[in-house]
Formats: sequence, C-alpha cells, structure tokens
Amino acid sequence: MNRILFLIVLLVTLTPVHANEQGEDYRLGGGDLIRVSVFQNSDFDGDRRVSENGEITFPLVGAVSVGDLTVRQAEMAIAKRLSDGKFVVSPQVSILPLEMRSSQIAVLGFVTKPGRYALDSRNTRLTDALSLAGGIIQSAPAVSLNGGDIVVIKGKREGKPFQKSVDLREIFLQGNDSLDVYVRGGDTIYVDKAPQYYVYGEVQRPGVYKIEANMTVRQALAQAGGLTPRGSQQGIQIYRKDNTGKEVVIAPDLDQPLLDNDTLFFKQSFF
Repeated sequence: MNRILFLIVLLVTLTPVHANEQGEDYRLGGGDLIRVSVFQNSDFDGDRRVSENGEITFPLVGAVSVGDLTVRQAEMAIAKRLSDGKFVVSPQVSILPLEMRSSQIAVLGFVTKPGRYALDSRNTRLTDALSLAGGIIQSAPAVSLNGGDIVVIKGKREGKPFQKSVDLREIFLQGNDSLDVYVRGGDTIYVDKAPQYYVYGEVQRPGVYKIEANMTVRQALAQAGGLTPRGSQQGIQIYRKDNTGKEVVIAPDLDQPLLDNDTLFFKQSFF
C-alpha cells in the first residue's frame, strides 16, 4: 500500500501544472509571470517574467524563447536547453502561469467602454468580448456616435496573422453562431462607426442618420420625417464621392440605394 501511495505522489509531482481554464491552449506572451520548477533541482526553481520579445532568463542556459508557445511547449523548450547543456539529466520541467497579462484583449472603436480586458477563460466569444466593453454605442438619432454592425477582429492563430470581419446581424438575426468566433489573448477587436447619410432641404428633420441594411432614398425620406409642405420628390439630388475622392451629383429615384456618407438634398416645389 505504501509503495502504491508513493507512486501516486511521484506521478502527481512529475505532472506539469497548467493554467486553470486556459489549459494547454494558452500561449505565453510578453508580460506573463510564470513559476518554473525542475524536479529534484530546486536551484533552477523560481518566478520569471516573460519579456516583451517573448524570452525568459534561465540559470546557466541564458535566454530561452517561450513567446507564443503553449505551456507544454515551453516546458519542453527549457528541458531541451538543460539537457543539451548537460546541466540536468532527463530534466522534468513544470510551468505554472501566475499572471497572464498576455491573455488580455483590446476592444476599440465605437463601444461604450473601450480598453483592455482580461480573458477569464478560453471560451470567450466575440459577443462576450463586446459585452465586456459595454456593447456597441447606439445613441439615435445622432449617428455620429453610433457603432456599426461590422466588427473586425485581429490577432494570431497558430503563430500566423489572423483577421476576420464579422457582421453581427448574421449572428443575431440569422442565427449564424459560427461567426461568433472565440477570441484569444492579444486579439484586437475594432467596431467602426455606423454608415451614415446626411439629409437637408425640404424635410421635416434634416440631419445625420444611420444607414440601415439596403436602405433606399424612400426609406431615408421616411426616417427624416417626410417632406415639408413645400417639399418635392422631383429633382432629388445625392452628393457622393467617387473612388478618386471627387464629388459627383446623382439624380436618383426613390428606390436608389444609399451609400456611406451620401448627402441627400430635397428641393422645394414650385407649384
């Protein structure tokens, strides 16, 4: 019985301890604080901060690159350096992440509380991250303060650059949960402003408004409260910039789709 108990204790001792919820998927990065232990070689034990270039300084072997490695891969990298230098025979290295600063994400743009946020688990989705930042700003009717439906997420996956644009309407209105991707430490999430149009002339409520999906001149007129008693649906003008930045004037019908930053003008009726 004592022999079995001894083997169990020994097995537990030799088993590396990993980062709670982050598990073996967590990748180390600049700012992380880790506790390194080498079994039966306490002279190597200690807490070490990962530098911004992803390295730690380890006794005898010098700088060891652990940035963007999983905990298990970092353990193996340190063990290899100890073995190659013949400092320890068959080293058993364990790493325990203490402060996972690189597991933070940045949420920027038109959200209520832009800033950096710590990931509590590896199961944080894009919509969860937006919730951490207080959600997308919606402050009708002044669209200049409103966030759009398209969210861009940038980071790294498997050590390679990653970027994805997500239309939140497809998640919430169409139920496409596959677009609600998992975020990872180091990701940056950006919410751009909502597309907008300007309307002036003979309308009830001239101003700046958000362009809804597939919005037409007719719908824009309704959003602006309709025409004044002197307004006319004839001779409507859209001022729009082309690909070169030059402003062009379009004479649309009521079913003409609007584009971001269009300026819509309704003339006065002469009859």
